Amino acid sequence: MKNMKQWMHDAMTGKKRYAIPIMTNPGIELCKAMVGDAVKNGNIHYEAIAKLNEVYPADAVTAIMDLTVEAEAFGAEIIFPEDEVPTVKGKLVNNYDAVMALQVPSLDKGRVSEYLKANRLSAGNIKDKPVFAGCIGPFSLAGRLYDMTEMMVAMYTEPETVHLLLEKCAGFITNYCAAIKETGVDGVVIAEPAAGLVSNEDCFAFSSKYIKSLVDKLQDDNFMIILHNCGNTGHCTGAMLEVGAMGYHFGNKADMVEILGQCPSDVLVMGNLDPVGIFKMQSANEVKNAAKKLLEATTGYKNFVISSGCDVPPHVPFANIEAFYEALGKFNLQ
Repeated sequence: MKNMKQWMHDAMTGKKRYAIPIMTNPGIELCKAMVGDAVKNGNIHYEAIAKLNEVYPADAVTAIMDLTVEAEAFGAEIIFPEDEVPTVKGKLVNNYDAVMALQVPSLDKGRVSEYLKANRLSAGNIKDKPVFAGCIGPFSLAGRLYDMTEMMVAMYTEPETVHLLLEKCAGFITNYCAAIKETGVDGVVIAEPAAGLVSNEDCFAFSSKYIKSLVDKLQDDNFMIILHNCGNTGHCTGAMLEVGAMGYHFGNKADMVEILGQCPSDVLVMGNLDPVGIFKMQSANEVKNAAKKLLEATTGYKNFVISSGCDVPPHVPFANIEAFYEALGKFNLQ
């Protein structure tokens, strides 16, 4: 376990720009495995993380961004495509009584134990850089259990139902993150994309205040929390910052320079090359130019870490990943 405050200081004061793309899927492909295997088997999940670390020079490694693990633990039905990330089918609750009856699950439900295994193996074997686990945020989890569209309405028609559900979701996520911390990883990326669908005020009331409670309990010098919200276009950055995380990760819909201007200089700010539109769909030369443009635009911000805007999908050309790191290497030589 590393001193993450020192690591942050090194990132901000060193001569090179750090890069932490969220891209476990290419590691799965390097291991000749399928996404459906990695999301069910902690050993394969770890092997993908380790293989990616062997091949590419990221400044930290990240676990798979699977936003169905927690919903499955609550009892939601999950669809497992062979070579895509899983999805939640249907909804689990739809009124106050159903939410009241909903039990906060233990950590032995569903695939939670396999994800903890992947975290433990990664922490135990990858020593040269930080290891970040992943989990979903409470608002995004609640939307998967209640149905996001219906919950957006219920926020105004029956907010007490939504807050009760959020309390249960946040309670489980806090327990899960405590177990993640015990595996020895250096931090966790909390993915809360659905909170980008609401106003800054509602983002705070229905998401940030619950995450802040988790951050207050678990974040310390050796355990860094990064809040990811790829739904934020810049309108709810203020609410995100209220959680008190050490790092914030933004999606490609946000203007990275504008975001950096809104964030304090003592936190890491990460993003935001389009994982599909750039990493997967463009040519290697176009990826290189996009990375170069973002690096140059953010030169004045020492707390910036270049990354993908979200989890890089399966079947990104390896030439494009190499082009990304080539652009980074040339920039750092300057």
